[in-house]
Amino acid sequence: MSKKVPNLLKECGKPLIFKVSNADEVGLQSPPERLGEDLRTIVNSMTIFQKEALVTSARTGLTWRMASDEGAYLDGTDTAPAPLCHLTVGMVASYMNEIVALAKISKIKIHNLRLIQDNYYRMEGSMLRGTMEASAHDVDLEVQIDADADRDQLFRLVQDATAASPLNGLMRGKHESLFTLSHNGVELETDKALALGKPVEADPGVTLDIVTPAEGDWSQHCVKGGLTPYHEHSVSGSGSSLTDQQNRLLHLRGICTLRPDGIKEIVQHLYNPRGSVFTLLSEEGPENGGQGRAPDATSYISAGIGFCFMTQFGRYAKMKKNDLTGYRIIQDSHFTLGGASGGTGEAGQADPLETHVYLDSGEDNEFARNILDVSEQTCFLHAFCRTDLKVKIRISKYANQTVTSSPTAAR
Repeated sequence: MSKKVPNLLKECGKPLIFKVSNADEVGLQSPPERLGEDLRTIVNSMTIFQKEALVTSARTGLTWRMASDEGAYLDGTDTAPAPLCHLTVGMVASYMNEIVALAKISKIKIHNLRLIQDNYYRMEGSMLRGTMEASAHDVDLEVQIDADADRDQLFRLVQDATAASPLNGLMRGKHESLFTLSHNGVELETDKALALGKPVEADPGVTLDIVTPAEGDWSQHCVKGGLTPYHEHSVSGSGSSLTDQQNRLLHLRGICTLRPDGIKEIVQHLYNPRGSVFTLLSEEGPENGGQGRAPDATSYISAGIGFCFMTQFGRYAKMKKNDLTGYRIIQDSHFTLGGASGGTGEAGQADPLETHVYLDSGEDNEFARNILDVSEQTCFLHAFCRTDLKVKIRISKYANQTVTSSPTAAR
């Protein structure tokens, strides 16, 4: 009989997403300001696949706590959204920010708007032989819109808006991530992973255990629904992500609408491997024209990358039956402000991610170096950063009906 997986996210009694009230008391700090949107993300492993993150923005001064889990495909409990979901949510929220802001600048009146974004990734090779590698692929973006402009104007508007997104900086060109590595409290030189070349940050330890939610109702910021509707890509079943030899496509969808109160609502579908539908909320902070009532786009993006990277450590150790008792990271991400929403008038830019890795294990130092290399190689979102990606745009009429699944080209 298999051992029951603990559900610490549920047992801790905290909302899946909340604004942190005691960031100063805990000692949370943002990274040095560099490009305009500068964020520090601390991610800690709670169980093999349950993780929690603290994302602190230098621009807004806010710290958000987010949670992530995996579904049956990784023998997870499906309590919180998968790591890739967070990046999709942040990306589509960022595109909504820039489209709305650029339309206002261009004096195009939008009556109704919905964004339907599909993200694709692939995993190929053997984990045990060291050939497994993740890849990221171009993004499909359908813009359902009713506006006072013709189709050509709207296409140019969306094209310019997606380029203006801060995430454009990680999508265009190739950005190799940089690392420090600490094993059982001792800093090590990296092997294949590129060295950051800066002093290691202090180990965050158990900081996440003592954070408390700010006053308010956070129950609606991350709401779990039923299983994602079947799609032609829904082919991976229970435990599929733990098999040694893989050649599989991952497909996610984010459906973003702007509520009357100004908060963006994103319905997240995980088609393959198939997981639950989650509905999440996003809003920019006051410095970026919002009220900071929900996590901003770059906080979701930064958390998603950190979550995905951390999953690979747990997956590798589980498959290899290694003694990995704890693992956590500090990840600094630096983006420019949105070209439209931030008023720069420029395409979004970003620096390579800077990540400090802390491992606790009964294994030797060679294991620590190897698991860092394998985790970077098999992380979908580090692959996203080191791949030159495009957004494929489709303009369509706004549909009043609820959107679940639409035809998508096979990949």
